[in-house]
Amino acid sequence: MEFDFAIWVYVLLFGVAFLAGFVDSIAGGGGLIALPTLMAVGMPPHIALATNKLQGAFGTFGATLNFWKKGMINFREIFIGIIFTFIGACIGTALILILDAKILKIIIPFLLIAIFIYTLFSPNIGESDKKARMGQTKFYVIFGLLLGFYDGFFGPGAGAFWTFSIVALIGLNMKKAVANTKALNFASNIVSLGVFIIGGNIAYTIGIIMGIGQVIGGYMGSNLVVKKEVKFIRIMFLCVVGATILKLIFDFFKG
Repeated sequence: MEFDFAIWVYVLLFGVAFLAGFVDSIAGGGGLIALPTLMAVGMPPHIALATNKLQGAFGTFGATLNFWKKGMINFREIFIGIIFTFIGACIGTALILILDAKILKIIIPFLLIAIFIYTLFSPNIGESDKKARMGQTKFYVIFGLLLGFYDGFFGPGAGAFWTFSIVALIGLNMKKAVANTKALNFASNIVSLGVFIIGGNIAYTIGIIMGIGQVIGGYMGSNLVVKKEVKFIRIMFLCVVGATILKLIFDFFKG
């Protein structure tokens, strides 16, 4: 499915995708930037959602690859998490066809508010590695299924849930948590992307143009994560979680 936009629209979408990839690689939430822009230029919601998933997958993959090359992701440690995230996302994507996500629209903002408040008033959270409160295998099986399911079924805030859970229960510092989150998000994104490809609702030209912007933005953002102090990552994390909360509340009352 293709659209005949003016050149400036393609340039705009490329720039927006770059910004989305940059922010997403640091703290998640890139879809909060890219998706509204796709709809603002006149793309129908179902096509915008599908195209957003394609371009976002480029950015997530690029950031994951860069984090891995920088030595911040140990795939041996998170492999079981990737497998169960993929399985959870398959279940969530299948169930969204028959179940109503309205209950999640009510519950999720409150969970994100709790994460926001806890992180805000815990200035040292994620500064350094801490003692794990749960075994890694057990953690990645349980949370892979839960958060993979959530990302496939509903999605907003999945990255924040992953990052916070990894810091709180596995004890990794926030930099490592963000890096691992990208790899786990990519696993669940692939499932949703596959469904959209089968459905034939993707505007491929726009998706690829934005995907290039996402890769560049994701690469630069992930480099910033490596170089910056945890305090910067924490501020970005709070900003993204706060924006996600506001969007979910707005969507709930709008709907």
